[in-house]
Amino acid sequence: MSLIIPANTLASGGYAVDNSLRFNSGSSDYLNKTFGSAGNRKTWTWSAWIKRSALGSSVNYLFSAGTDGNGADRRYGFYLYNDLLYQDRYGGGNALTQVFRDISAWYHIVISVDTTQATASNRTKVYINNTLYNLTTLFNQNEDTPVNSTLIHAVGGGTDNLAANHFNGYMSEVTFIDGQQLDATSFGEFDEDSGIWKPIDVSGLTFGNNGFYLDFENSGALGADVSGNSNNFTVNNLTAIDQSTDTCTNNFATLNPLNNYWSQATFSEGNSVYTSNNTTDYYGVAQSTIGVSSGKWYFEAKNSTNTDQGILGITSRNKTSRPSWLGSTTQAYGYYSTGGTIRSNSQDTSYGASYTANDIIGIYLDLDNNKMYVSDNGALQNSGTGHSITAAASTDSGFYHLAVGDNSDNTQVWQCNFGGTSGFTVSSGNTDDNGYGNFEYSPNITGDGVAKKFYALCTKNLAEYG
Repeated sequence: MSLIIPANTLASGGYAVDNSLRFNSGSSDYLNKTFGSAGNRKTWTWSAWIKRSALGSSVNYLFSAGTDGNGADRRYGFYLYNDLLYQDRYGGGNALTQVFRDISAWYHIVISVDTTQATASNRTKVYINNTLYNLTTLFNQNEDTPVNSTLIHAVGGGTDNLAANHFNGYMSEVTFIDGQQLDATSFGEFDEDSGIWKPIDVSGLTFGNNGFYLDFENSGALGADVSGNSNNFTVNNLTAIDQSTDTCTNNFATLNPLNNYWSQATFSEGNSVYTSNNTTDYYGVAQSTIGVSSGKWYFEAKNSTNTDQGILGITSRNKTSRPSWLGSTTQAYGYYSTGGTIRSNSQDTSYGASYTANDIIGIYLDLDNNKMYVSDNGALQNSGTGHSITAAASTDSGFYHLAVGDNSDNTQVWQCNFGGTSGFTVSSGNTDDNGYGNFEYSPNITGDGVAKKFYALCTKNLAEYG
């Protein structure tokens, strides 16, 4: 589990990817298209950068084509299941033996097919971050695949049942090449300074008649193909709020479902929404995927259902037992909805006003001066005087994580915004001074009489301030 900077995320410099698309399986998000005429069904390449939001036994389709049934055009596609990547054809399939469990990192996946190859192992090639995996072929030599046919094609769903088996996570730079079996170097390269696998500009590739390039930069047409072919996809259950700036070149923090003591709590909308369990799992805490030890950082969150005993703030310790709610230890600080106090070591310190359902609470973490500030709907609490916190270097872990939680048996639904993607609709659109993030309220404040600039928790800002 990566908690600081995932190894396959470019921190700074190079080609920049502006947007990704957030898929949520709970709302059946996917894109689909049926081509008017078939392309090269023997030779093609599909490439995408993905960031997972969930692990476990649910089927998460990345890409598929065909129909349900046992005919020649039965479904073919790739999906994630039990942390493995599966190649699937109705009636057969296989999986890579490697697992892909890091929900804080971006992976580059390339599926490269050429059924004209005489050597069976060369007919289907899979590249993960430029590592080649040869899968047992599911195709005979010179066989036409369902991909590039005039049957339905789906991104984020399985064509045999588009009502289920949807992807949970983010995708960016989704590219399809009609007529060529390409390797990963057509879509990425190693950064010469860091050695990190990173994307390159694919706009100059030869896409072929049915080729497409989905960059997700048009929030009003998320399925728009920018390859020049106008092979646009139909958008299903995805809206402008699902457009994200959390990408393979600037990785933003989200909530971390792997660092969650209560298994019954649920995470959704790209790990921007946390729902506690209202029967046995109260005192829950959900932490950010990225921890920080220096710099100034901002996030905001809205409790949309019940703020009775809601709490949010920072923690340097993982939750290890039912009583260890946010603010129960000396190395955690939680702003408490009831009374507007800050809790640490199970003690309350008067700080601000009580907040109610749908208030947007801002947390400003200043690790250069060891202070935490809080705002309620943009109004800085405690007259802008910060609450003193233990220096990160003096904590057990050496890092603080932004966090939300609860202190009751009422269901809490926290909609969080770390800047890359938001669990609630942002109506104003504030960025930090580097131009990163999309916030309801400004990350800049005057705290303790001093103008201070806070930043979105993302890898490009970490490279500069972390």
